[in-house]
Amino acid sequence: MPLDHSLNSLGIAKPPAQTRVVVAMSGGVDSSVVAAQLAEEGYDVVGVTLQLYDHGAALAKKGACCAGVDIHDARRVAEGMGFPHYVLDYENIFKDAVIDEFADSYLAGATPVPCIRCNERVKFRDLLETARDLDADCMATGHYIQRKIGAFGPELHAAADALRDQSYFLFSTTPEQLSYLRFPLGHLPSKEATRTLAQRYGLVVADKPDSQDICFVPNGNYASVIEKLRPGAAEPGDIVDCEGRVLGRHEGVIHYTIGQRRGLGIGGLAEPLYVVKLDVDAKQVIVGPKEMLSTRIVPVREINWLGDRAFDSAKEWHLSVKVRSTRPPREAILRPVSATEATVELITPEEGVSPGQACVFYETGGSRVLGGGWIWRG
Repeated sequence: MPLDHSLNSLGIAKPPAQTRVVVAMSGGVDSSVVAAQLAEEGYDVVGVTLQLYDHGAALAKKGACCAGVDIHDARRVAEGMGFPHYVLDYENIFKDAVIDEFADSYLAGATPVPCIRCNERVKFRDLLETARDLDADCMATGHYIQRKIGAFGPELHAAADALRDQSYFLFSTTPEQLSYLRFPLGHLPSKEATRTLAQRYGLVVADKPDSQDICFVPNGNYASVIEKLRPGAAEPGDIVDCEGRVLGRHEGVIHYTIGQRRGLGIGGLAEPLYVVKLDVDAKQVIVGPKEMLSTRIVPVREINWLGDRAFDSAKEWHLSVKVRSTRPPREAILRPVSATEATVELITPEEGVSPGQACVFYETGGSRVLGGGWIWRG
């Protein structure tokens, strides 16, 4: 297909100076480089940073993506590159759309992924609408994922750098959102390439460490956050084996996850035991041998489909899936139950498949993201 030279680098038929781009700026190096790069190319850049939670003690902490220091860093980048920057108070939206569900899901024995819900319900819904209200032609982010134009329109593809790929967290991006979004970093070969660009632009965040934690769980301690959000949620109960024999006590189901081996407090057994199920109603942590973690059939719902043909137009789809963000795609057969539900059969069983995690679909042997859904029972 010949290139259309009337399009700018963002694929829009306007000169850069007449193309307004809202850049979602977290204050980290990735989104800062996106904003600086577009500003240098002559685009009409507007930086927007979301205040998502009551920072409190996290104001000076550098390990979380939404802390107050990050808002300050985003502002400094905008000032240095000479484009406007706004901070939007999304605390109530974030609590309603992300934090409350995170707490309820965790209390129900699931292992939620709040970053996906934040992208889906806050950044790519409410913020995207704000970008439209600002008459922006598109919205750009620092996510490591690629947007490519295929025969039927924009497609979502994994990042060129598999180590930085964030496609697992963006599976719920809709075709309409994808037509408006841009991901300028997705083609880069490494994070080092991003930092090199940051140094070239003279950004104050060029050497800033990557955020590792969920922004409202800055120390990685999920259970302590749940106890603050839902006082009294950590009720003690029994640790039992698969026959119902009591092996020990626990201080609350929220302190455990499927596949956990360490910290169970039930030593002296003949073989290592793992958490294989959480029974919230009975307040039981059920443990068993490692082979009990092996799963072949995975039920999935709330499916967002990005394939060219309708999802339920085929009895089955042969593709690859990720059931955890840290695992490579594995071959699977996807069988639609309805337009938004399916059963996934893993060709090779996976261990530790947990309700609340995402199951993301990829074309076999390729980079294209075909959608995904939520694992909903173990």
